[in-house]
Amino acid sequence: MPEPSESKLRVLIPRDKIHARIQEMGEQIHKDYPEGPIYMIGILKGSWIFLADLVRAIPRHVRVEFIGISSYGRGKTSSGEVRLTKDIDVSLEGMDIIVVEDIVDTGVTLTYLIHLLEQRKPRSIKVATLLDKPSRRLRPIQATYCGFTVPDEFVVGYGLDFAEDYRNLPEICVVE
Repeated sequence: MPEPSESKLRVLIPRDKIHARIQEMGEQIHKDYPEGPIYMIGILKGSWIFLADLVRAIPRHVRVEFIGISSYGRGKTSSGEVRLTKDIDVSLEGMDIIVVEDIVDTGVTLTYLIHLLEQRKPRSIKVATLLDKPSRRLRPIQATYCGFTVPDEFVVGYGLDFAEDYRNLPEICVVE
């Protein structure tokens, strides 16, 4: 496998399309939750850029929390083992939650996380994802709010990484 510095990148989704779609997603969330606070729970590390832009696209009161969960390590494929690396700091009982993910791939991590959050008795749990890769799905999970469906290629940028590199790219790129 080539080192990140040796990898070639191809732009899959340009930044202007990303920003326009996030604005639309924020407007839809605003319509779907007309009252009360929403807890947006970002999955670290990949979702933080998407989460920041999505929160700014919602013209109402939003609370933000972060949870750390991992199933990838430093490789290109899921290890299949999910582990919690950072828990949230507040009670979610009776709250509306939107889990914010960078990409829904196999669904293993998200299925684990939703099960964990359901035990905390929120009023509702929805999922917002920047990218969806349904061709790799191992668990039956679907995001309520989805930015883009992508092919089965390894993508980076806009928070998504390859061995911790490329998160800062302003567009979604494919690692060739």
